[in-house]
Amino acid sequence: MRLLILSLLFVFGTGFANCQKYAYIDSDYILKNVPAYAEAKEKLDKLADRWTKEIEERYEVLNKKKENFAREEVLLPTEEKKKREEEIKQLELEAMQMQKLRFGVNGDYFQKRQELIKPIQDEVYDAMQKVASKRSYSFVFDKANQSNLVYADSKFDISSSVLKEMGISD
Repeated sequence: MRLLILSLLFVFGTGFANCQKYAYIDSDYILKNVPAYAEAKEKLDKLADRWTKEIEERYEVLNKKKENFAREEVLLPTEEKKKREEEIKQLELEAMQMQKLRFGVNGDYFQKRQELIKPIQDEVYDAMQKVASKRSYSFVFDKANQSNLVYADSKFDISSSVLKEMGISD
């Protein structure tokens, strides 16, 4: 009796597994073919470069102040030493705050990325969902972005179909 139940479970289990359809996309390939993504990425990169330069300039000023202080420290009276040490600490704090403001978890870079890139990613996701729904795919994997997808036959790649769904020809 046990053998019969196990046999039935095996037969039905493999039958259900065979009914499921799989596909994959390459989101890097898709995004490279979306003109709006290239524009958004360029804007984001320019902002990041500008902010990085601002932060680097602050650290350069800070380093110069530290160097000057180190050279003059022995000649300075106690009050002036404390004043300069406080000034250096304040500059360090401001530089770190600027870095956090621009590139922190909820910083300007993250906010701008959400504003510029996320709508495009959402559009790709919606198109992928439509293609998957039309073709009755149970699972769609993404082979880009450090995926654990080790091997995939190109006949299961629906990236071009997703681009067509978005109105973009590759």
